[in-house]
Amino acid sequence: MEGMRCVVGLDIGSTTTKAVVMDLERQVLGQAVLTSGGYFEERAEKAIREALEKAARSLADVAWITATGYGRLRAPRADQTVTELSCHARGAFYHVPRKITVVDIGGQDNKIISIDEHGRRGRTKMNRKCAAGTGAFIENAARQLDLDSQQMQSMASCAAGVVEIGSFCTVFAATEIIEHLRRGSAKDSIARGVLRAVALRAFEMERFCGEVVLTGGVAEHFPLVAEELAQLSGCPVTIPPHPQTAGALGAALYALDALEKKERGEEVKNDEDEHPGLPALPGSLRGKEICGG
Repeated sequence: MEGMRCVVGLDIGSTTTKAVVMDLERQVLGQAVLTSGGYFEERAEKAIREALEKAARSLADVAWITATGYGRLRAPRADQTVTELSCHARGAFYHVPRKITVVDIGGQDNKIISIDEHGRRGRTKMNRKCAAGTGAFIENAARQLDLDSQQMQSMASCAAGVVEIGSFCTVFAATEIIEHLRRGSAKDSIARGVLRAVALRAFEMERFCGEVVLTGGVAEHFPLVAEELAQLSGCPVTIPPHPQTAGALGAALYALDALEKKERGEEVKNDEDEHPGLPALPGSLRGKEICGG
């Protein structure tokens, strides 16, 4: 049935794998977020199935799948791949359709993307050399403080002061946190300092002005980073709905474009990226089942 047809956007990140199901009217029907854990093909398959279940759709209803992210070339069902930068830009513009700067803070990398009033991608910057100022940085700091993610956010929100974390390096910051604890610094003030350090790292990557949209897993789980980023930059900072799935949402929108081109008989090309990620799956596995069903 035409009314049941849908597309899937898949974002296979180094830390999490996200899937978004969208109907042909550009309405989000369902989504899923899973840890990647190195098993990219399996997690992609499971994320697609979970998102389809929430959307009350089946694999038979899927007309197109577009994949993005570090592991996008490992997506077993993908009809197309599109760059991370393009998909994150598109996903953010879907919710905030005006001139913006997108700051995406993920598990192991940061992206800064300028977008004009027409949704066209402009200047970009991406950090993948280390996990400085990313979700991994926060998680490691939380372990030093014996806190989980939820406790880290709530404790930092209630802090009366801020302990400045001088190092963006995950290893050096851990040593610094231990020293602060030995000196008797309050855990909540250290937690606030960690989130401030993440915001500072993003701001120092690329000084920006105007409206900012914060996406990624850090925005999802540590929204206090948006407040810190606003204070540092002097810019209004918005967190869109479901910021962790912004890349998958953008991929779903590209999937709709590709499906329309295909049905008009036009060629659909993959979008090359300066950050190629993992090698592609062998040809014998692409487009085939790898996980039951």
